[in-house]
Amino acid sequence: MKTIHTANASQAIGPYSQAIEMDGWVFSSGCVGLTAQNELAGEDIVKQTRQTFTNLKAILAAAGCTLQDVVKATVYLADMDEFAQMNEVYSEFMEGHQPARSCVEVQRLPRDLRVEIDVIAKKS
Repeated sequence: MKTIHTANASQAIGPYSQAIEMDGWVFSSGCVGLTAQNELAGEDIVKQTRQTFTNLKAILAAAGCTLQDVVKATVYLADMDEFAQMNEVYSEFMEGHQPARSCVEVQRLPRDLRVEIDVIAKKS
């Protein structure tokens, strides 16, 4: 088991790793709309989703993967009414790649963020 860490993504705000690699599989922790300095990227769902994907890209790159290697994503939304806006940004970053995905509305996210996404990727 290998711990994945990069300074180019938001830093863990608890006792967990940004990602773990095992046997060629990469499991990310939930990524949110905080910058690498753990500052809020913006109040709205679009800015937070963009930053979330920027963080995911950096973490996957540190593990030797890209978003095209993602096989499963889980999206947590503070408000399902923001699904379409999140999905638009999601589609931009995934560039036509369509891994399996779940999306659920949650009562609350850390720091009252709008979105959190975790992924599972397979190294090529």
